[in-house]
Amino acid sequence: MAGHDTGPARSRLVLIGPMGAGKTTIGKRVARALSAEFIDSDAEFVRVHGPIAAYFEAHGEIAFRREERSIVARVLQRSAVLSLGGGAVLDPETRVDLGSVPVVLLTATADAVRGRLGSGTRPLVRGGIADWTRIMEQRRPIYEALADSVIDTSRRPITVIAAEIAEWLRAQSSSAPPSDPAAVGCPSGRQS
Repeated sequence: MAGHDTGPARSRLVLIGPMGAGKTTIGKRVARALSAEFIDSDAEFVRVHGPIAAYFEAHGEIAFRREERSIVARVLQRSAVLSLGGGAVLDPETRVDLGSVPVVLLTATADAVRGRLGSGTRPLVRGGIADWTRIMEQRRPIYEALADSVIDTSRRPITVIAAEIAEWLRAQSSSAPPSDPAAVGCPSGRQS
């Protein structure tokens, strides 16, 4: 975190991770705990372009990623808790942008995600948990390189996880030296 801006970026937080890890659910609770705005990049995409699955079907993944990048660049300018779609980190410009913002990686086991994926409307995981596992393993190095903290959401209550993240961000934002994320339940991620 030492390399992070001390200005407006300190009031921002980005949650990354695979689909089904709880980014939206936990992000809303973190935002509430911080009295901050919550923005879900997937929800913003839907607001602008309609359902993601339909957009994927009509325009393909390349067009989707281009539009997703545009949305992410715009919402990263706002002071908010931001949940990124699982693949948003694939864009090199997004990865650069995330270097100046506190980033928490939420992970989960395949067993935990199996019950969370729901009806199969997510275009990249129509093959179920096997697709999820393959995608997670492909993206894991990117997620881990970007993360300041890594939290497994598989078996812990979301209220506890959200409180830990909010406490960790407050510690990062205070005038005191940055705290050890592990001291508030947030294991360290990237080193800066």
